[in-house]
Amino acid sequence: MEQESQLTRLGLFDARVPRYTSYPTAPHFSTEVGPSLFAEWIEAIPAGSQISLYMHVPFCRRLCWFCACRTQGTQSDEPVRAYAETLLAELKMLKERLAPGVTLSRLHWGGGTPTLMPADMMRRVAAAVFDAVPMGEGAEFSVEIDPNEIDAARMDALAESGLNRASIGVQDFDPQIQQVIGREQSYEVTKAAVDMIRARGIRSLNADILYGLPHQTPTKIAESVQKLLSLGPDRVALYGYAHVPWMARRQTMIPSDHLPTPQERLELFEVARKLFVADGYDEIGIDHFALPTDGLAVAQKAGRLRRNFQGYTDDLAEALVGMGASSISRFPQGYAQNASATGAHTGAIRDGHFSTARGHVFAGEDRMRARLIEALMCDFRVSTAELVTEYGADPAELSTLFRSCAAKFEDMVKVTAAGLEIPEKGRPLTRMIARHFDAYDLSKAGHSSAI
Repeated sequence: MEQESQLTRLGLFDARVPRYTSYPTAPHFSTEVGPSLFAEWIEAIPAGSQISLYMHVPFCRRLCWFCACRTQGTQSDEPVRAYAETLLAELKMLKERLAPGVTLSRLHWGGGTPTLMPADMMRRVAAAVFDAVPMGEGAEFSVEIDPNEIDAARMDALAESGLNRASIGVQDFDPQIQQVIGREQSYEVTKAAVDMIRARGIRSLNADILYGLPHQTPTKIAESVQKLLSLGPDRVALYGYAHVPWMARRQTMIPSDHLPTPQERLELFEVARKLFVADGYDEIGIDHFALPTDGLAVAQKAGRLRRNFQGYTDDLAEALVGMGASSISRFPQGYAQNASATGAHTGAIRDGHFSTARGHVFAGEDRMRARLIEALMCDFRVSTAELVTEYGADPAELSTLFRSCAAKFEDMVKVTAAGLEIPEKGRPLTRMIARHFDAYDLSKAGHSSAI
């Protein structure tokens, strides 16, 4: 109770802060980055190096009301097939600009609903990806699979194309909650999808579950977590539902008067967290859990945990290239985002150039602060020596930054001889503490609750 009182006083239940999957965050991107610069950054990727590739498929058979992703509904396969043809052309352009010997460390298909693609189109797209960038040693190929939108033919196509990590969205298994968030997906349907995945030898399974949904109670989230645990996921993302109807109009369908209070959100998170830990999962950063044998847990123990637009990752590739409408790329030089509208993206590719619409060129302290924030989000500590040696930070300025953070957050942070760390009791404040080191204007709309 005393800790909750302190968290309240420090503003945890009032703050709206970024998730910090990038720094600076996407609202700060500008039109300074366009197709030509994006192409230059691709061409600058060293020969023989490894990259990550993200491919966005912005279509769903139905639009879930809770979702704030860039998606559009379709009852026909024709728009999906037309979009896949655009991806094929985009991949060809990527291949033409990559240096020899570049291979993949990670490939992820997200959405939307990538499994909306027919089986034959999945095979064509996968073949085009590997023609442009072959899989490297130990590479992972993951796909977001909608249990409501998968069958044996499509699962065979993915498995035969090299899928070795599957990701499923659960959100919550309670029927009432599913109905009010527009995502009806029974445990039986979800288990059938998991059984298909396991039957084809897919060695790893990720799952997403949400807390902070309308009508969610500690009892209900406990039941959903226990059902999820029965499916044996290797890693789980426990995300807080972000109610941002001013950004995602479909969220106006969700009854905001039945959303839990910030204090209740924290309780929901704690109930779920304790269940995952009790079942043998390691805590990864602020909102992930993984079995001790999973790559995330191994990376965390080795100090190799990183953070990107998909959340936590063990991928160390310097470049993440995004294909498809609204995809964001990360390079050593900065960020680049494709046109968000499917039509604008398709038109650009048809005209023979990338659709890059905005981004950010790293300057000043961007790289140093990005690493500082990433280290806090991943390891709850930051090393002064690393920031000085790798990023040219001034030790005296870092010391001043750290002391000002400690003055603001009291004993929720600790300044040490090595740098700064967040003790366990302060970890609910991690995103707020990270925000303290954000040099950009924090008045941008769209940030989610701090818990």
